[in-house]
Amino acid sequence: MTFKTPDLCDEFEAELGKTVRVVAPMFQRYGGRASFSGEMVTLKVFEDNSLVREAFAENGAGKVLVIDGGGSLRCALVGDQLAILARKNGWEGVVVYGCIRDSGDINGIDIGVRALNTHPQKSIKKGAGDRDIAVTFGGVTFNPGEYLYADEDGVLVSGKALC
Repeated sequence: MTFKTPDLCDEFEAELGKTVRVVAPMFQRYGGRASFSGEMVTLKVFEDNSLVREAFAENGAGKVLVIDGGGSLRCALVGDQLAILARKNGWEGVVVYGCIRDSGDINGIDIGVRALNTHPQKSIKKGAGDRDIAVTFGGVTFNPGEYLYADEDGVLVSGKALC
């Protein structure tokens, strides 16, 4: 699927702020895909990536994982091994409100990644967190089952498929 977020903003201008929401420009771009989109699966975790591994182990065809990591800059929630697992299972991409690691390796993997930054330290693994709940960051609420579009110009969230 080919799209440009500026074109989507123009096309759905009447729905901006309602059905179509623009995420604050806060993310760095990683991964081998400059743009990606899909139906959202959400996680709310804090410095624990156990649920990330569980999600990426599932079939992710047509899906994007949205991880609310509380904005923590103290450890990474996704590394190269999880990115490889995600790609193997068909995930389109991941948005991390937190950090990733192994960014050089992740940049060579055919998956879209947005994260606040990088951090070399791995997370704890206690299995704590929630899945498929509404999460809010970047001025936007991300609801499971809605759609996310990310490219070089930004990240959009929509209550319906836009293209």
